[in-house]
Amino acid sequence: MPGKFYRKVLKNGLTILFEKRNLPIVSIGIAFRYGGVNESASERGISHFIEHMLYKGTKNRTSSQISQEIEKNGGVMNGFTDEEITAFWCKMPSDKLYIALNVLTDMVKNSLFSSKEMEKERKVIFEEMKMDYDNPQRYVLDQIQGLLYEKPLGIPLIGNYETMNPIDRTKLVKRFQDAYHPDNTILCIVGNADFSEIVKFAESNFGKGKSRINKQKIILKNREKIEKRKGIDQANLVFAFHSPLSTDKKVYASKVLMAIMAYGMSSRLFREIREKRNLAYAIFGDTNANKDFSYNYIYVGTTKEKVEENKNIILDEFKKVSNELTEEELDSTKNQLIGNYKISMENSETQMNHLLFYEIDRDVKEFYEFEKKIREVRLKDVRNLAKIKNYSLFALVPE
Repeated sequence: MPGKFYRKVLKNGLTILFEKRNLPIVSIGIAFRYGGVNESASERGISHFIEHMLYKGTKNRTSSQISQEIEKNGGVMNGFTDEEITAFWCKMPSDKLYIALNVLTDMVKNSLFSSKEMEKERKVIFEEMKMDYDNPQRYVLDQIQGLLYEKPLGIPLIGNYETMNPIDRTKLVKRFQDAYHPDNTILCIVGNADFSEIVKFAESNFGKGKSRINKQKIILKNREKIEKRKGIDQANLVFAFHSPLSTDKKVYASKVLMAIMAYGMSSRLFREIREKRNLAYAIFGDTNANKDFSYNYIYVGTTKEKVEENKNIILDEFKKVSNELTEEELDSTKNQLIGNYKISMENSETQMNHLLFYEIDRDVKEFYEFEKKIREVRLKDVRNLAKIKNYSLFALVPE
């Protein structure tokens, strides 16, 4: 189980999260409450662009020096952009913690946003778009959001050629200056370190500043779409529907529902679609719950001729759950989720991400109450959530 947890908000608004562990490893993340939900339709992808640019050089380090200082000291580093968060992280031997902190702090405070590097990185992102397009599973999981929400949320988080091409240095720097301030920053560390020393570092290395960010209006919808493509052999489909927000207490019932339906080989849809009918190899699902929007989804890789049959099976299984779910199946699924939760905490990097997302979406201390929240889920709540009235479906099929 995890060690002692600390949370502190500094006078400048910066939030520090720390979980103490005794292994000689530490995961460090600096994150900002800024992502896709803050972008207009015309600038979709700008948060992801900023993430890339912070690795391209600072006043103190070149791009090569940034990566070398982490990797030559035994660490790994990366970043990610989501709808409500942008983060930069390292995983290091614990005695190299302050090397990582100095590098990450330099990146978020002193990045150059070189025009030359920006044009080079734009091409890199275009290649990333192509990579996503060429991966049918990734592509359909990206596209389903566009059938659940109007623009801007309906545009892929990475953006597209129409939104990315007009972004110049002035726009990029302005968005960075709007959002990347201490009052909008979370420093999260999981590992063998001293909390008081972390606080001293943060107080000495982050100044003051007031963020200026807006959220875009989120408009829900439900649509179905079939897209044909040459050169693929399998149909990839995603079935999705709106679900309780992360701040809604029923989000835990939603997690239980999706575990019943599509978590692992014992799930209803895996047994029905793959084991019983042999219609697919890959079947999985999850809850994408945020404080501003939320949906549940199920992915199936099948044949072109069986898309409609798979959709009907999914709908039928939800109906069965809404009418027939027993306390016995509910309890066994709760045990599954609680066990998965405990296993997930083994990795300090995964734990760091858990804490960041809980801080963004709700009270971070609720993460440590996960078992209690799952145990409290009631049969009638899961049954009610299984009564699917409206849904979206996207399928990419061979032409």
